[in-house]
Amino acid sequence: MSDTQAATGALGGKARDAKAEWAWHPPLPIENSPLFAWPPRPAKALKWLATSGFLLSEKAILVALATLTWLYLQPALERCVELRLDWILAIYARNLGLMLLVAGSLHLYFHRFKRQGAERKFMARDFSRRSRSFQWRDQVRDNAFWTLASGVAIWSAYEVLFIWAYANSLIPYLDWRAHPLWFGLLFLLIPIFESMHFYWIHRLLHWRPLYKLAHALHHRNINTGPWSGISMHPLEHILYFSSVLIHWLVASHPVHVLYHMQFLTLAAVTSHCGFESLLVRDKSRLALGSFHHQLHHRYFECNYGNTEMPWDAWFGTFHDGTPEATTRLRKKLRQRV
Repeated sequence: MSDTQAATGALGGKARDAKAEWAWHPPLPIENSPLFAWPPRPAKALKWLATSGFLLSEKAILVALATLTWLYLQPALERCVELRLDWILAIYARNLGLMLLVAGSLHLYFHRFKRQGAERKFMARDFSRRSRSFQWRDQVRDNAFWTLASGVAIWSAYEVLFIWAYANSLIPYLDWRAHPLWFGLLFLLIPIFESMHFYWIHRLLHWRPLYKLAHALHHRNINTGPWSGISMHPLEHILYFSSVLIHWLVASHPVHVLYHMQFLTLAAVTSHCGFESLLVRDKSRLALGSFHHQLHHRYFECNYGNTEMPWDAWFGTFHDGTPEATTRLRKKLRQRV
């Protein structure tokens, strides 16, 4: 079955009311960020950056985590001039620990112990434990295997490549003391660049040969969870992480590479966690899951990018979560089959 056929099946005969499709969803229609709105809305864009766009989001947490990683968990550059197993394994062990901590904690909190119940949960059903689509017929074990066996290994390989290149002065190194403004601005620009890269790489992965070879493995997860985020075929990991190669061209500090890779991995864990946000005393304290991307896992051929940049709106693949958008997508897909 192709991805178009799967999407047509997922859409069903008639577009149902959003309340029938989802256990919970944000106010509809969903919108993209105001950063690239036309006509420009600078006040709204600045407000977005100061709140959910950056400062009060997981991105700020990841900047802090990357900084702590660089200061306390990163082998010194002078040790990394030669490719030696000791510091390579140290990077792998660090990343393995980060993934186990973040994905494992979110899975236990939301799905195993159900500490938030079904509040802000997109889909009511639990993970599959009897499906032949997954290794050992268990979705969570399957997802954890691909995340840890392939995802963490290739994540670490990219970081090893960059740290070795910095140690040997093969790529441009940014001294934060000499260029503090550019140093700080890069943290804002990395997610925007990643939005562009992700859209086009994702469209490529939906090309039928690549979809069947690699991307179908990730798309088995219609009901996503923390371990689904980077549960991918190794080829997809290589392509998905390749946005970090921009740092071979743009002068950056190693902490930017750490942030970029942690954004690609750990933010994928949170965006797939199945819950819109973490609630504390019935109030949303931290945005987590992406309904925009959840729509992609439900309907396949829409929302290839994310909300940082409106690539889907520009190229006619945006699904805003409404039944009307589902009807339009169903009609479009049936014309292809």
